[in-house]
Amino acid sequence: MSVYSAKDTLIFISTTSQDTEPANEAAYEALSYTEIGANGEVESIGRFGDTSNEVTFAGLKDGRITRAKGTRDAGTLDLVMAINYADPGQVALVAAEKTDFNYAFKIQFNDAPDGGTPSVRYFIGMVGSAAEEAEGVDAILKFHSSIWINSPVTRVDAAGA
Repeated sequence: MSVYSAKDTLIFISTTSQDTEPANEAAYEALSYTEIGANGEVESIGRFGDTSNEVTFAGLKDGRITRAKGTRDAGTLDLVMAINYADPGQVALVAAEKTDFNYAFKIQFNDAPDGGTPSVRYFIGMVGSAAEEAEGVDAILKFHSSIWINSPVTRVDAAGA
């Protein structure tokens, strides 16, 4: 089993809004993307991926709770980065937050085997926030962006050469 560091994980936004989820991996790959934090400003991408709501039923006869899966939610991606007003990715996030549209996102992990390709995650989502933080005198100015994921996450595994 291999263990990978989050170091060198990259995140990208497509600056073209998406009316519908791209049909498959190839459709996502055909889009043009802008890297967010290309100069290394991204501190954290956060947690994402499907979680099911719990649906319960309490039977009178047996006094037991029966559970089922309900609505699935891929979550909210909470990006944290150092502010860089010249970063095209941060500029794109600010512009996307001002709209009511979905945008495609791409996350690339640093897990490629020797000579291979890394794993990638694709999804569409709305940019729900583009906020700045000045936490204190000994703190870096930060930019926070919440991305509301509105599709399943398309997973492309790392591949060998």
